[in-house]
Amino acid sequence: MLEKRDFYFKEAEDNRPLHIYLPVDYENSQESYPVMYFFDGHNLFRDDYATYGTSWGLSGYLDSIQAKIIIVGMECGHQGNVRLEEYSPYDLENTPVGPIHGRGHATMEWIVNEIKPMIDENYRTLPDRDHTGIGGSSMGGLMSFYGAIAYHDVFSKAACLSSSFLFAPEDVINEIKKGPSLDDSRIYLSFGSHELDENIDSADLWASPLAKIHSQVNEALFIKGAHTYLYMQLNGKHSEAYWRKQNDLLKRAEYHVHISDMGVDECPLTDSEYKTEQPSGCFHLPSQQSSCCSRTEASSSIS
Repeated sequence: MLEKRDFYFKEAEDNRPLHIYLPVDYENSQESYPVMYFFDGHNLFRDDYATYGTSWGLSGYLDSIQAKIIIVGMECGHQGNVRLEEYSPYDLENTPVGPIHGRGHATMEWIVNEIKPMIDENYRTLPDRDHTGIGGSSMGGLMSFYGAIAYHDVFSKAACLSSSFLFAPEDVINEIKKGPSLDDSRIYLSFGSHELDENIDSADLWASPLAKIHSQVNEALFIKGAHTYLYMQLNGKHSEAYWRKQNDLLKRAEYHVHISDMGVDECPLTDSEYKTEQPSGCFHLPSQQSSCCSRTEASSSIS
């Protein structure tokens, strides 16, 4: 079930639509549910709302597996460079549209101090940190990464798809270094092998700038103790049409469901070809390893 409601964002002096997914059994139960907060909410559920005509198809996927989760999709501002400003926690010098003054901190304050309390008051949620996550793609992925660290006390998991780390690589790594221990955080990182160069040679996939920064982020997060899942989507590009193909992988990685039987087409490696399991239970992918993904094994769903 989908709901849409406007919510005032003081920083922008304007309303922002919230696209809210409720589980199929929500109206017929008294159960409370975990919540994931997603950026670019208009692109999550319906193609007719999506910016480029293709959504993640998330509601159909969640309905099909009868997922017991609430998704709160927060729509961005669409005027000029507003989205870039509101979805960047850092001032950016080199973007396709020139310098950007980041207002991401104000956006996160709005989410944590206004949207989340409203959702917890009006819906049957499990409001504690263990049952609260954040996610997004592109600039939304960058914001989700930032939220998982700067608001570590609120979010226990983050889904960061095709994150715009290359706009501020030093800020991203420094954010991790100065942040808290992340040994109780679960962070999903993914990118497409062909996002920057459609003609890239298969032998160079892990040498691309996008692969390198994701490997560096993964390395830094791992050092801080985070349970990471780094995934390269072979032939993947920077669009919802490719992100929607990760719905199952994303849910299993984020909510720690056993994934040994996933059969992910984009990842042809066998278990024996992954790196040695670390004490944290995370299969860690260092920046120098030439493989297509790493993965976390576990056996229980979110409680």
